[in-house]
Amino acid sequence: MHVLTVVSHPNQKSFSHALAHSFRKGAEETGNTVEIADLHAEEFDPIWSMSDVEHAEGAAVPDDIRKEQVRIERCDAVCLVFPLYWFGMPAMMKGWIDRVWSWGWAYDQLEDHNKSLQKPRTIVLLVPAGANPNEWEPYASIEQSMKNIWCIGTLGYFGFNDKRVHMLNGATGSLTRRKALLKTAYQAGMDMKKA
Repeated sequence: MHVLTVVSHPNQKSFSHALAHSFRKGAEETGNTVEIADLHAEEFDPIWSMSDVEHAEGAAVPDDIRKEQVRIERCDAVCLVFPLYWFGMPAMMKGWIDRVWSWGWAYDQLEDHNKSLQKPRTIVLLVPAGANPNEWEPYASIEQSMKNIWCIGTLGYFGFNDKRVHMLNGATGSLTRRKALLKTAYQAGMDMKKA
């Protein structure tokens, strides 16, 4: 299986990048191939613009978007890695989704707004958050809302038949805690053999 891992964090020494590499190691150890798409290093433009509107109306697909779509077309699973930012995705990741998973390529809103134009795939979200896991209880309902938005709303139109969200609380915590989160990411990669 080929897994596209998309990372959204400007610092390549960040914990988000460490999680992506740990995931990659686990996935590759079970025989998968993994491609890392580092949105910041590749200078992806996340701004939804008039060219995107024109593309949705039948104009040619912008070159930068076609490049991303080709990556997706050749993968069997996707892993998104991004830090929780104000209880959502950072703008770079959201912009990548907004621009790349476009109408007419990812889904057809007119004929059947619930039908994806993409093949069935697994998606894994690795979402590090600085919050102490022992203090997260008041946010449990917000976490469920985020998962609903991501899994039912955003990603629900793109053919993902297996959605796995890992909220990784305590990412700014102790070394012991961070090692445990890296192990979770590694195991998520290992679990790709079950996809």
